Amino acid sequence: MIQIFYKEDRRIVPSEDITLLKELGFDDVLWIDLYSPTGDEKREVEEFLETTLQSRAQAEEIESSSRYSETETSIFVNTNFLIPGPDDYSMEAISFILCEGILVSIRQANLRTFVDIQRKIQVHSKLYPTGYHVFVGILENRIDLDADMIELMAKELDTYSKKASTGRDVNEDFLLDINQLQDNTMLVRENIVDKQRMISAILKSDKFPRDVYTKLGVINKDIGSLINHTNFSFERLDYLLNTVVGLINLEQNRIMKVFTLVSLLLMPPTLIASIYGMNIKLPFMESNSAFLILIGIMLVSIVITLVVFKKRKML
Repeated sequence: MIQIFYKEDRRIVPSEDITLLKELGFDDVLWIDLYSPTGDEKREVEEFLETTLQSRAQAEEIESSSRYSETETSIFVNTNFLIPGPDDYSMEAISFILCEGILVSIRQANLRTFVDIQRKIQVHSKLYPTGYHVFVGILENRIDLDADMIELMAKELDTYSKKASTGRDVNEDFLLDINQLQDNTMLVRENIVDKQRMISAILKSDKFPRDVYTKLGVINKDIGSLINHTNFSFERLDYLLNTVVGLINLEQNRIMKVFTLVSLLLMPPTLIASIYGMNIKLPFMESNSAFLILIGIMLVSIVITLVVFKKRKML
């Protein structure tokens, strides 16, 4: 699927007609968005821009240190966008190409960021005079969504903290939930750091219009704040993880203490029963109430054991 945003009568108009590329010039086209593009669509765009588009495999294989590159006529940017799921998050590789003021985006997933920007372009067309401005707008919107995800994870962390403070339902499943939240936080932080490195590379470039550098500087400061927030969340998660492990250990110790107490109290009666189980003559054996006497002796031994260990504060 292809979406071409071009200028017409001081407005920015979207179109899915790929044949427009044969009629429009570089000054007319603002943004070409390729969503799960076919081979024909990619070839038409390559012919229009006179450059080569990266495949999905190439974008995913590029190392984080090489996600930004420039040539004499084009800028190539590769980054990952997070897609939140019910339990965990996934990464979606996105490729951007800036050529003669035209932005080309290549993606395989339907992302909220692109939907928002497409709507803003048509409503506030004056804010996006070139593809560079559209690209910066996409970054700005993506950072806002990342900030929302971090805020949601912070609220989830607060919920877990309150649950841990009550000590209820603190078990292995609860521990796994915290571990999953820790993994999600790590993914978000990794994704934000990737954006920070990309923006730092852009700020060193001289190919972007001067008016976008101020906005990029603000975005970079926002990213720094988000990184600090995620670092704080990591510290809270570590503390919460240690607390939960401590609570689980205390519960296990309590259970072991109960088993130990039961075993300890049954040791004297077991000894008495073992002695009287031997085939020899012993006291009280010839009495008619021998059974009741032995039961009484066993109960007395249990009480004595309990009192002795309590006095020594061993129970």
